[in-house]
Amino acid sequence: MQKTNYLANLKYDLPAGVVVFLIAVPLCLGIALASGAPLFSGMIAGIVGGIIIGFLSNSHTSVSGPAAGLTAVVLVAIQQLGAFEAFLLAVVLAGVMQIALGIAHAGTIANFFPSSVIKGMLTGIGIIIILKQIPHALGYDKTTEGDESFFQASGGNTFSSLWESITQFIHPGATLASLLAIGILLLWERPTIKKRIGMIPGALVAVIASVLLNELFKLAGDPWAIRTEHLVNIPVSADFGAFLGQFTFPDFSQWNNPQVYTVALTICAVASVETLLCIEAVDNVDPHKRTTNPNKELRAQGVGNMISGLLGGLPITSVIVRGSANVNAGARTKMATISHGLLILVCVAMIPAILNLIPLAALAAVLILTGYKLAKVSIFKEMWANGKYQWWPFIITVAAVVFTDLLTGVGIGLAASVFAILRGNMKNSYRFHKEEYHEGDVIRINLSQEVSFLNKASIKLTLEHIPENSKVLIDATDTAYIDFDVLEIIREFRDVKSKDKNIEVTLRGFQEKYKVGDSDFVHCETEQEFADERPFVRERAATEKMDPVLN
Repeated sequence: MQKTNYLANLKYDLPAGVVVFLIAVPLCLGIALASGAPLFSGMIAGIVGGIIIGFLSNSHTSVSGPAAGLTAVVLVAIQQLGAFEAFLLAVVLAGVMQIALGIAHAGTIANFFPSSVIKGMLTGIGIIIILKQIPHALGYDKTTEGDESFFQASGGNTFSSLWESITQFIHPGATLASLLAIGILLLWERPTIKKRIGMIPGALVAVIASVLLNELFKLAGDPWAIRTEHLVNIPVSADFGAFLGQFTFPDFSQWNNPQVYTVALTICAVASVETLLCIEAVDNVDPHKRTTNPNKELRAQGVGNMISGLLGGLPITSVIVRGSANVNAGARTKMATISHGLLILVCVAMIPAILNLIPLAALAAVLILTGYKLAKVSIFKEMWANGKYQWWPFIITVAAVVFTDLLTGVGIGLAASVFAILRGNMKNSYRFHKEEYHEGDVIRINLSQEVSFLNKASIKLTLEHIPENSKVLIDATDTAYIDFDVLEIIREFRDVKSKDKNIEVTLRGFQEKYKVGDSDFVHCETEQEFADERPFVRERAATEKMDPVLN
C-alpha cells in the first residue's frame, strides 16, 4: 500500500488539530475535576494521549486522552488507596497490562462489535453531547465538562440539569457568545467559505470572536460580561519552576499493596474495552475507510498510560468525542492528533492566562455541532432502511447509551444484537477447506447458508490475508441470509482494499436486496467443479500465516 504523506496533508491536519485542541482543554479539566484528581493531571493525560499515543498508534483519526467513562473508577480508586501517588502507580501497572493484552492479540475482540451497535453508540454519544452542552451554552456550568453519564453526582440527571438551565439560569452574555459561535461555525460550512479560507478553522474563529465579545462586555462594565467561573480554568504557574512543580510521581513503595493491583486491573479492563469501542467507531466515520489494528492500539495505549502515570496524569483511552470532532474537522493523518497534543503542551506551559479568557459557552457551541453530526436524522433513516435486525439493536443502543453510560449502553446493545440474530436466524456454521495456493488459481470463498455477524471476524481476516495480485471469487449462491456487517466487509474489500493489493474480485449469487451486484469471471473453473465445493468456505493462501487465524 502507498505510504502516507504526512507533509502533504498538514494543510488539513493542523486546522483539525486546532479544533480538537479547543475541545480537549475543557474536557481534560472537567474530567480531572469530576475524578477528584488535580486539574493538571487531566492536562498531562491530554498531552500524552495526543503526542505519545498519537505517534505510536496506527489509527489516522482517533484521539486519546482522559475519558469520562473512567471518572467514577478514578474517584473511587483515589479514595480507596488514600493517596493520589499510590493511584498513579496503579495507572502505570494498568499500562503494563494493556501492553500484555496487545501482545496476546486480545484486541481482536473488536471484530465482534456489530456495526448496528457501533452506530448506535456514536448516535447516542451525539445526543448526549447536545443535551450536556446546551446548559453550558446558556452559561449554566453546574455540571462538569466531560460528564457523559445520565445520572449525576449531584443527584440530578441529564434532563433535570437541562431543565434547570432553561428555567432558572440563562446568562445573556454566554448565550450570545454561543449563538455567535454557532453562526460562525455554520457559515464556515458553506462551500464558498471553505474554498477561500478553509485553512483557518471555523472553531478557532468562533472562539476568538466570543473572547473579543466578552472583553467588550468587560470594558463597558456590562452585566452581560461572562464571569471567571464560566471561562476555561487552567492552573497558572508563576514561573517555569512552579510549572514543573505541578508534576506528581508514583509512590513505588506501594508495589506490595494488593489494592493497587486491583485498581490497575479495573483501569486496564475498562480503558481497553472503551478504547476498542472508540477506534471501531472512529474507523466507522472515517471517510477514507481506513482500519486500525486493535492489538497495536492496545500496545500504544499501554505505553501512553505508563508514561501518563509516571508523570502524574490520569488514565487514558481513545475518546469518541475528540475522534469524531477530528474527523469532522477534516483530519487526514495522525499528525492532527499529535499537533493537538503539542498545542496543549505549549499553551499550558506558556499562555494559560490567554486560554483562561475562553468562554465555556463558545466551546459548547463547537461540541453541539459535533454532536449533531453524529446524531443526524439521516442516520436513523439509514438504519431503518437496513431492516429490523439492524434497526432494533441500533435504537436500543442509542437509548441505553443516553439513559445510562457508554459501556453499560454498549453492553445492552450487544445483548439486543445477539437476541435479534438468535431470533431471526438459525445458528450457522462457517467452515473452510484449506488447499495449497498455486499461482494463477482462483481463490474461492463459498458462503454458507446462514452468515451472521458472528462470522464477521473470520471472514474479515480471511480477506485481509489474501495475497496480492490474486483473483478471488466470493460465491453466495447457496446463501439464504447474509448479515449487514459481513456485506459491508465484502463491499469494502471489493471497492477499496482489493484495489490497494491489485486483487481481482468477482461476486456471484448475491440476492438483489443486498445491492452488491454480481460480475462475470472468465477464469473460473467449471460450474460442476465449483458446485462440488459449495458445502465448504474455501480459501487458498500463499503463506502459512493464515493458519492461526482460521484454525
